[in-house]
Amino acid sequence: MARFPHVASFFLFLTKLSIGQREVTVQKGPLFRAEGYPISIGCNVTGHQGPSEQNFQWSVYLPTAPTQEIQIISTMDDTFSYVVYAKRVKSREIYVERVQGNSVFLHISKLQMKDTGEYECFTPNTDEKYYGTYSAKTTVTVIPDTLSVAMAPQTLNKDEGERLELTCEVSKATAQHTHLSITWYLMKDGEGSQASKIISLSKDFTLLPGPLFTERFAAGDVRLDKLGVTTFRLSMGRLQPSDQGQLFCEATEWIQDPDETWTSITKKQTDQTTLRVQPAVRDFQVNIRAESTVREGKSLELVCLVVGGGQDPHLQATWFFNDVETAHIDAGGVLDLKKDYQERASQGQLQVSKLSPKSFSLKIFSVGPEDEGAYRCAVAEVARAQMGSWRVLQNKQSPDSFVHLWKQAARNVVVSTKNRQQAVWEGEVLTLLCKADGAENLLTVAWWHVPQNQTQPVFVAGMEQDGTVKLGASYGELDNLRNARLEKTDWATFQLEITSITITDSGMYECRVSERTRSQARDQSWTQMVSITVKPLKSSLQVSLMSRLPQVKLTNTFDLSCIVRVGYSDLRVPLTVTWLFQPARSRAFDLFLQITHNGTIEWGSCLPQFQRKTKISQSPFHSRLLIHDATEEEAGVYQCKVEVYDRNSLHTRSPVKASATSHPLRIIVTLPESKLKVNSSSQVQEIAINSNTDVECSILSQSPGNLQLVVTWYFSPISTDAPWLRILEVDQNHIVKYGDEFQTTQRKQKFHAEKVSQDLFQLHILNVEDSDQGKYRCAVEEWLWSTNGTWHKLGEQTSGLTELKLRPTESKVRVSKVSRTENASEHSEATICCSLEGAISPASLFSVMWYRQREDSGSRMLVHLQHDGLLEYGEEGLRWRLHSYRSSAADFVLALQRVEMKDAGKYWCKVAEWRLHSNPSKWVSQASDESQPVVLRVLRPESTFPSRICSSAPLVYFLFICPFVILLFLLISLLCLYWKAKKLSALSLSVQKEQSLWVNLKGAGGWTTNRMGDNDDEDS
Repeated sequence: MARFPHVASFFLFLTKLSIGQREVTVQKGPLFRAEGYPISIGCNVTGHQGPSEQNFQWSVYLPTAPTQEIQIISTMDDTFSYVVYAKRVKSREIYVERVQGNSVFLHISKLQMKDTGEYECFTPNTDEKYYGTYSAKTTVTVIPDTLSVAMAPQTLNKDEGERLELTCEVSKATAQHTHLSITWYLMKDGEGSQASKIISLSKDFTLLPGPLFTERFAAGDVRLDKLGVTTFRLSMGRLQPSDQGQLFCEATEWIQDPDETWTSITKKQTDQTTLRVQPAVRDFQVNIRAESTVREGKSLELVCLVVGGGQDPHLQATWFFNDVETAHIDAGGVLDLKKDYQERASQGQLQVSKLSPKSFSLKIFSVGPEDEGAYRCAVAEVARAQMGSWRVLQNKQSPDSFVHLWKQAARNVVVSTKNRQQAVWEGEVLTLLCKADGAENLLTVAWWHVPQNQTQPVFVAGMEQDGTVKLGASYGELDNLRNARLEKTDWATFQLEITSITITDSGMYECRVSERTRSQARDQSWTQMVSITVKPLKSSLQVSLMSRLPQVKLTNTFDLSCIVRVGYSDLRVPLTVTWLFQPARSRAFDLFLQITHNGTIEWGSCLPQFQRKTKISQSPFHSRLLIHDATEEEAGVYQCKVEVYDRNSLHTRSPVKASATSHPLRIIVTLPESKLKVNSSSQVQEIAINSNTDVECSILSQSPGNLQLVVTWYFSPISTDAPWLRILEVDQNHIVKYGDEFQTTQRKQKFHAEKVSQDLFQLHILNVEDSDQGKYRCAVEEWLWSTNGTWHKLGEQTSGLTELKLRPTESKVRVSKVSRTENASEHSEATICCSLEGAISPASLFSVMWYRQREDSGSRMLVHLQHDGLLEYGEEGLRWRLHSYRSSAADFVLALQRVEMKDAGKYWCKVAEWRLHSNPSKWVSQASDESQPVVLRVLRPESTFPSRICSSAPLVYFLFICPFVILLFLLISLLCLYWKAKKLSALSLSVQKEQSLWVNLKGAGGWTTNRMGDNDDEDS
């Protein structure tokens, strides 16, 4: 049973009882098992009245002959097996294991694909009569072994304490739902085939460390991580010599049976990786560093040093004085002092500490006669035991170090500077030491200064025996920055500190030490002098500008460091740092930022955004700027200027003592490298007509940062030299823009895009028709948004092709494939025809799309005669020159009116067949076909007399303009004649009226009549 995992689950059958009725039960199916691996099928009989030990017979019904029984094995008949199974039964590849008298297992050690079938367990009757069931069946399906486990074999040489990482590639392609468990093993050298489990990821996705690696797993030194879909990484930190051996990875595939138990169906191991761990060098030496002679009352420090050993060892130290243990400090820092030393430590007279991982200190602050003798320290290297205690690995002792007390009443005074240099820089702190060796009593000290080129000393500071300090007149004022400080560092050493010295502080400094003893009536004094030279600051001031990233990626952060260098490191004078900036397209520097000597920050006006995105770090020698979210506007040349001020002259108009400007530094802002990668694999989709489908665009990797993607979908129909058409685009703001050929409502309803996740986009195509067949692809662009409101394109990737095909239908459109050339005269009309071949179904409608390709441009759709008779033009301007119609059931015509020279080119048609599909009101494109190109040549018309006349522009102008001029002249002449005739008519009418007036007057008589008569007589 050990060879067949998970057989214990069948014991659930043993609890089922049938009283008085025989019942045979077999393990519930279907059971899925992998080829080449074992299977165990349990069978149990209850309710029988015969002997307690029952017999079992196993048979199988293969899928090729589901009604034909093929006998496999029997517990009562060795000749029961058919020939196809006899050899496997004889070799014990197939056998029956009896668990109890009424329960057995059928074991097949190595499954074959032909073992798929329905297995039957039959129990011969042992009762007086037949009552109940005597057989039961279960289905077994043998599936291919798709488990793959791989790790390249190698030999690794590591040092103790190093880190190890190994990866194991595990994959499966089982159609059924299965789980994987991953286990890493270590086979130590000399342990044969016994492997120790390091860590495993169970089928329930739980991490389980091995017994030997539990503590290291809890400490985080042993890890198992899943990287991606198929990669599993083992990480072992701080390797130990016991980790040496062969490491390998084992993967097991599990499936859940119908009884809800999990069974392993495949198991594979990788090749072994040999690991050699070189133990760390642990041997070390212990020494003591201390003064051999110490004056009484002075401090004594003994340092225990460890030389050699491994990296970061765990050490504990023990101090001995005259072979008696005095103090102990363990690896965890816990201190244990003996009684006498514990009292001295509580009074502040003694201190035991750990200075570093390999040094320990014993310090006595006031040495007395009881501290004279031999000191020794012992150091032990320890390791943490399993229960948390410390385990000693090795122990070393130092040689004895003897300490003697020195009593000498010397009267020698030594005066020096703290750094042993007599030349200091202006603005530096001057520190003078005055040490009286051999003094036993309390001392009095006084410091005097003799300025350069002068003889009169000036009192600086003094200290009495009781510690009272007195300062000179020019050094004790609070508003004077050049003040002095005097302190006692030990029994007979006095330190004078003068801050912010100036050139006038050069000269001689004198220390006078006085001592009074009980046996002497007056003080004894000793004097020593030292010469001090103060160098001007201006001669050493230097400024440099640097950046860790002079070429910065867009939206990243770059730094600028303005570093001040002088001849010393303790500059304590006021500094003003001015930052200058020259934009990329400018020739002048502008004020960017100024940090004054009193800490005030003043911003320039060159780029307002600097103030909100710049972080300032200021120290005495270093001014640093961190500029976040770099844009093109920050690209240019930077410079910093440092001005040093005189503290005592800040109120004057020219307080600047020295200044220096750095070299210019150019900052270049570039676009980051794009990490965009789109799945480029191609595929073919074959679907039924009028169904819906999705085309996927998968992003494999993207660049980090605040990025947006622009996804554009393209389509290339199945046609001659068909170009790529833009379906739609989803821009950075998630706005959808359809292409020129997809602006109609019908096209927008058919195609729409969706962002499924951060790395998956889909194009949904509804009610797929014949015209939707073709190739689809997506183009993905990465765009980076900068803080100045600008989009920057980082990269572009194109996906693989998805070819969309329709499953064949009974429809088949055939368009005539005859190629021909037709001539048409300029300004005349031309017709181009294409015809269908074969029978035409009366239930079909047809649409035709006409295309043209000129030599100087690509192909384009001219006009679309839809199946319902509507005309759709590629351009609105073609409506007045093109017309498409169906001249007969099988013929389609494209008519061109007023042919022009630019109409020359290739013309062809694409005819699609439409039929009612599912819904009676739904017409669907079933199939389509294209014709061969028809070459249209446009000829210029023959030269005739009218054409020759029309070809002369001056003659044409004369013929058109001259008649208008003659007509205008005639009109003017007629108007003049009309005006003259009208004037003559008016004059004649006036004469007639006058004559009529005279006649009337004559008929009335009187003077007028006589007068008229006289006139008449005279006339006559």
